Amino acid sequence: MRDRVYQVAKNHHRSMNSEIIARLEQSLIQEGALGDEPSLRLDSPELSLHERELLQRFRQLSHRQQNALVSLIAHDTELAADDES
Repeated sequence: MRDRVYQVAKNHHRSMNSEIIARLEQSLIQEGALGDEPSLRLDSPELSLHERELLQRFRQLSHRQQNALVSLIAHDTELAADDES
């Protein structure tokens, strides 16, 4: 497990501790366990029609699928940031 965390952290340009904290935080946010995070409702006026649809579809995914999607988006974002540098 330690070696896997090391490799993932290295790929994300983070320390192992930072990687673990980021993943725990993301997991808690997805489970709604962090009380200071606003809970968005589908009928919230802050959301556009497209955002509502994305949120609804995201919530229909299993936690494993949600985690995979978040990881994919994070990875894509990092690649885009690297391309800009």
